[in-house]
Order: sequence, then C-alpha cells, then structure tokens
Amino acid sequence: MTVKAYAALLRGINVGGNKKVPMGELRPLLSGLGFGDVRTHLQSGNAVFTSEDTDEDALAARVAEAIQGHFGFEVSVLVRDGAYLKAVADACPFPAASLEGKQLHVTYFSEQIDASRLDSIDQAAFLPEEFRLGDRALYLYAPDGLGRSKLGEVLFRPALFKGTIATSRNWNTVARLVELTGELDRG
Repeated sequence: MTVKAYAALLRGINVGGNKKVPMGELRPLLSGLGFGDVRTHLQSGNAVFTSEDTDEDALAARVAEAIQGHFGFEVSVLVRDGAYLKAVADACPFPAASLEGKQLHVTYFSEQIDASRLDSIDQAAFLPEEFRLGDRALYLYAPDGLGRSKLGEVLFRPALFKGTIATSRNWNTVARLVELTGELDRG
C-alpha cells in the first residue's frame, strides 16, 4: 500500500481560550490512531501525518472522534492530502509571492462551493479586497489583513456556507503545510 501525506485542519480551536487543544497532546493522539510522522504547526489546529488510508473524510472523522473522546468537545476537521494542498497553492489567482502572508488567505471547504452562494456579494464595493473560488477553496486578498477586512466579514457569515465545514489559513500557513506534506511525501 502507498503511504500518503495529509494535513488535518482543525476548525476553531485555541481561539479566545475556547476549545483548548494543546499541540503536545494532539501529536500523541494522532500517533495513537496509527498515523505516522505526526507533526503540528502553530497552535491554531494544523497537523500533518502519513497514512495508508486514502479516504480523507474517514480520516477526518477519526481525528474528530479522537479529539472529542480525549478533550470532551466537538471540533470540525478537514483532512486534505499534500497533492491537493499544493494544487490549491499553485492555483492561487493572486500574486502570493509579492504579498505578505497576512494579506492572503485560503478558506478550505468540505465540499465544492456553488458560485451562486456568492452572487449577492458586490465585489466592486469592497475593492481593493477581492475573492476567488477554487477547488473546494476560496482565496481572499485582504491588503489590510483579515482583522480589518470588510469583505471577510461578509464572506464569513455563518449562513453563507451553512452545511459546509469551512476553515481559513493565512498564506504563510498555506505555504508551510504544502512544505511539510511535501517533506513527508519525499520520505
């Protein structure tokens, strides 16, 4: 069987003192699930690992179940393989290399988003901020950062993507997850 590198993207942990998941506890928890080469990145819910399992949804469910069992609360989890993460980064419609990491964000979704969900947003009203849809992802260019982004406020209203798991990462984290999964794929 082929071993693949994956990233687990945990949504909404370690924010404002809620849903505390120390990375020092997450690593052995993931290793205990039989995953190899487990590493974490930052405290915001990013882990990489290897597995022979190729079902990303099943892997995400296993991680979510283990977190609930160990920490006692639910966390939404997306698992994506390294090839997908690299493809999303490579397809970025904005000049990532010339931007600061805080200016560019990717929101990963559990499913492909129908563009019609975004029809009500008048993008011209938010310029120079912009967004584009990709493969189960949304790219957001926010030159003043996400914390000051008026477009981000509109895009991240819960009703807009209801029924879908969505979790965002700044470009520095996007690039680092591509790098980490690439290292694991090369062995």
